Amino acid sequence: MSQTPEEEETLGSLVAQASNQISTLVRSEIELAKAELRFDAKRVGTASGLFAAAAFMAHLCLILASFTIAYALTLILPAWLSFLIVTVFYLLVAALLVFIGVRRLKGLSGMKRTGRSLKELKEIAEPEPVKLDGT
Repeated sequence: MSQTPEEEETLGSLVAQASNQISTLVRSEIELAKAELRFDAKRVGTASGLFAAAAFMAHLCLILASFTIAYALTLILPAWLSFLIVTVFYLLVAALLVFIGVRRLKGLSGMKRTGRSLKELKEIAEPEPVKLDGT
């Protein structure tokens, strides 16, 4: 059976429309991935700031406040025990800040929506197998 010129034009326009729609869909998927990455990057930045704050606080506290407190404790304890108590206290504070930073990192979404959307796109794009019955 031969196709008329009208049918050929319709088929050609359908192929062109499908091509445009696929192109638009791919661009939309890329934009969605970019948006999700921006959101995750912001959370990583916040967590990194918390880690930096923890390191800075631990450094300052160990240098400045620990001497003052340790010397105050030497009034009732031996000097070595006073300095050990102060050091352990500030290490616990630093560990708490690291724990908070790790919890912030665990909340990252990992581009779940983009992955789900790409799986749906793959299912739509895969052609269905043609059954050859021989009849």
